[in-house]
Amino acid sequence: MAKHKIGVTINGEVFRMTGTHVGCDTSHCGACTVILDGNPVKSCTVLAVQADGAKITTVEGLEQGGKLHPVQEGFTEKHGLQCGFCTPGMLMTTSALLERNKNPSEQQIREAISGNLCRCTGYVNIVKAVQYAAEKMR
Repeated sequence: MAKHKIGVTINGEVFRMTGTHVGCDTSHCGACTVILDGNPVKSCTVLAVQADGAKITTVEGLEQGGKLHPVQEGFTEKHGLQCGFCTPGMLMTTSALLERNKNPSEQQIREAISGNLCRCTGYVNIVKAVQYAAEKMR
């Protein structure tokens, strides 16, 4: 078996991360979503060699300088979470959406999070949280 040295940059540094959750190991739930070179990916199905040389952002990388990302703030202000298990993946998916689209419609938000399962909420407050963040980011 060939060996391949893998190098990645995570949140600009190298740390032990605990926010990314393994939910299903099949890419169905989205709890493990991270940003890989600017795109949201379900990390449970990304091979290490695929991430070689990549820039990865995890939920821990959203907060900058002690200030919450607008999406994190929106989830707090609009009660977009309950148990919190899906929250890291939702935050990563929606922050990537808002990087691409500063003013998404409700339908676009729902389509973006369609690959992230939440077992506690009806997604209504999650959508409100993303709308809050979008308005704050504009």
